[in-house]
Amino acid sequence: MNPTAFIKDAFTGPGAVTRLAGAALLVTTLAAQHPNAAFERAREKDLFSLVPNWKFFAPNPATHDYHYLYRTLDENRETSAWIELELIQNRKMSQAFWFSSRRTEKAVFDICSAILKNISKGEDPTGSPPFRVLAEFIRKQIRDSPNVSDVRGFQFAVVRAAGHDDSEEPEVLYVSTYQAMDPVTPAFLQAA
Repeated sequence: MNPTAFIKDAFTGPGAVTRLAGAALLVTTLAAQHPNAAFERAREKDLFSLVPNWKFFAPNPATHDYHYLYRTLDENRETSAWIELELIQNRKMSQAFWFSSRRTEKAVFDICSAILKNISKGEDPTGSPPFRVLAEFIRKQIRDSPNVSDVRGFQFAVVRAAGHDDSEEPEVLYVSTYQAMDPVTPAFLQAA
């Protein structure tokens, strides 16, 4: 078969419409992955969401790690040294296939991102749901710690570090006010 006949058959023969639609979808999908905004036009006109967006998994990839530290206040009003929560586990080969224990690490990272977003808007995050969830998570870590007793309250800090890049100094992003170890429950919740 000569090349001209092969090309003509591809565009006019049986199944040509399917081949053309598949080729158009493949080219559009590949073009839509480009970071330039000009390539987003195809996705904007895609009413039925046929063009996949593989950037969904990391549209803004994390370039830093967040480290969470806390210190406690005891009944004598003495403050402990800062203690880092060990959330990031050393990776194992099996975790390339199944890594369900990373869900906690990812959830805390996302909660911290929400808190920092509030701070960047100039808002006090203390009463926000992400702050309360993170404070309760740290409170539970303190309660589960074997060497902690007579803790009256705690304070936590969020520090951003570049991971394995030692050339960049860690940066303290947020230091909370002291939180009571046993927070006061509103009266309407106590009655329930």
